[in-house]
Amino acid sequence: MDRQEPGLGELLRHVGELVEQGAEAHYRTMTLPLRTPYRARYTPVLRALQAGATTVTDLTARTRLTQGAISQTVALLEADGLVERHPLQDGRKSGIALTAAGGALVEQLDRHWAATFDAIARLEDEIGHPMRQVLDAAARALERESFSARLAAVRGDADE
Repeated sequence: MDRQEPGLGELLRHVGELVEQGAEAHYRTMTLPLRTPYRARYTPVLRALQAGATTVTDLTARTRLTQGAISQTVALLEADGLVERHPLQDGRKSGIALTAAGGALVEQLDRHWAATFDAIARLEDEIGHPMRQVLDAAARALERESFSARLAAVRGDADE
């Protein structure tokens, strides 16, 4: 292997940036009822809320994002008036729900999200690989055995 080629992390970040830049550019062309520009980082949280998530724990489980990233995004969504927090019966957690403005925004974004998945399907057809399936399989494998453990196993094999 040529050690000068980009590694997996670099390629994943680059592809992620390219996808996010394209999505952000499209969001800027949309007329959305917001005081501030729409942030692509809102998308997984809004989609999870639309699908029934009601707490930070639910959002973390549905999106595979860290609790810190979810909490920061929820705070931004709350500041933009798109979500609101409310106490849950057990008193230990706060519930999170779309506001009327958040619900209207999600309804408007549904068409964009459908187009996004169509664009991803076309990209997968073009490159000849089911990218979402491959990334999901990689994530599940790394959840079973961390990359750190895999590196340690390789180093152990190399030391023998």
